[in-house]
Amino acid sequence: MDLDLALHVNEPLIPKESSTPEERSLYESWERSDYLSVSLIKTHARDFIKAIEEQFVNADKMLANTLMKRLSGMKFDNSKGVLEHIMEMRDIAARLKSLEIEIFKSYLVYLILNSLSTEYGPFKILYNI
Repeated sequence: MDLDLALHVNEPLIPKESSTPEERSLYESWERSDYLSVSLIKTHARDFIKAIEEQFVNADKMLANTLMKRLSGMKFDNSKGVLEHIMEMRDIAARLKSLEIEIFKSYLVYLILNSLSTEYGPFKILYNI
């Protein structure tokens, strides 16, 4: 079938009226091989691209799951400032948004307030009022 002819032989010149039958035959064989090779590549490339897309979807779901667990389980531990803690939670929410999972602002504020320690109780009360 000479399927790999187009891969091993450079494209021959397009036959002219003065070309020999062998040159014409070589060009026709090469052209057929090129067409079949491209068709084969296109067929398998679609399957390959689809498999890659499925891998990214699974990776995105796992990342979103990890970020959601991290966001909902965060607690302020005085190891850094309150501002840094809040900014970290906001950054996680932004990463989730880039994965097309939007956290409503009111829910994010709820998560932030609940992550603060009891010493921030007056602040929580003031916010809720």
